[in-house]
Amino acid sequence: MLTPDKLKSWIPKLAGQRILVIGDVILDEYLIGRTTRLSREAPVPVLEFESRQLIPGGAANPAANIAKLGSQAIQVGVIGSDTAGTTLWQVLQALGIEVNALLKDGTRPTTVKTRIMAQMGLRFPQQVARLDTLSREPISPTVEGRLCELIQEQIPRIDAILVSDYHGGLLTESFVSKIRQQAGSILVTADAQGQLDKYAQFSLVKCNADDARDYLRRDLHGDDDFSAAARELCDRLRLSGAMVITRGPEGATVATTQGEVSHCRAPAVTDVYDVVGAGDTAIAVLTLAVAAGAPYVEATSLANYASGLVVRRVGNYSPTPDELIWALETWG
Repeated sequence: MLTPDKLKSWIPKLAGQRILVIGDVILDEYLIGRTTRLSREAPVPVLEFESRQLIPGGAANPAANIAKLGSQAIQVGVIGSDTAGTTLWQVLQALGIEVNALLKDGTRPTTVKTRIMAQMGLRFPQQVARLDTLSREPISPTVEGRLCELIQEQIPRIDAILVSDYHGGLLTESFVSKIRQQAGSILVTADAQGQLDKYAQFSLVKCNADDARDYLRRDLHGDDDFSAAARELCDRLRLSGAMVITRGPEGATVATTQGEVSHCRAPAVTDVYDVVGAGDTAIAVLTLAVAAGAPYVEATSLANYASGLVVRRVGNYSPTPDELIWALETWG
């Protein structure tokens, strides 16, 4: 029987690993102001600036989660030769994330998502608008080749590879194929966010319910539908480990290559404020737990609890081991 105590036994084992995190890195910028009045120029609130927060986003968020749980994350990605790229580099370094495999590409900007947040006396500020700076152009063969060289240098010293796809031009079919080849027998996981075919023959792939519906071109309702979907995706993608479909408040469904299918219920979190970043935390915990030897069902259940901590915050958040223990004791 899967108990909170059994899941708690894996938490110390999430630390002490080296995980290569490959994907589209993003600088999340939060500009927070207090509402004072409506503008005379347009029907929008006027905010008086209070603070600015800079948080790693995209593929940098799983790396931040890995670091917070006591393991070493090595970030592989591309930034621009701009101020935002320098800032993101510094933010990652401050979190203890290795950034030597983060390449600068002068032909593209660093991806920045700027959120305008209004403080209105509630527990958390509310998002008013978002402005994205980005390029979706595929990386050049030269950049791809250099990234492959950097990955090859790390292969002998890592426990797993985590791929996080935010459709920012980094993870082309060619690059993903080379990652698969370089990984060899190393655990390689992916948060696919659609485009599932690219991640065929990976160890573990995670997607959400909407991505599964879009890929399979059918609606999915209830455990039976998701059981069939997870099993079909596991087979179609020829995975060597498991397929995980996250289902929000319904938890997650996991199908293994041995034909086992399980539904891992979500904890009873009542104070949900923002689902941003929950998937990043889930793939980080899944990767660490499986690399530590946890069965897929236990790894998925632990990831559900970690995601439950994230949705109680606004924006990306990286839970600590103590918070994960608290979640298991409180919601278990």
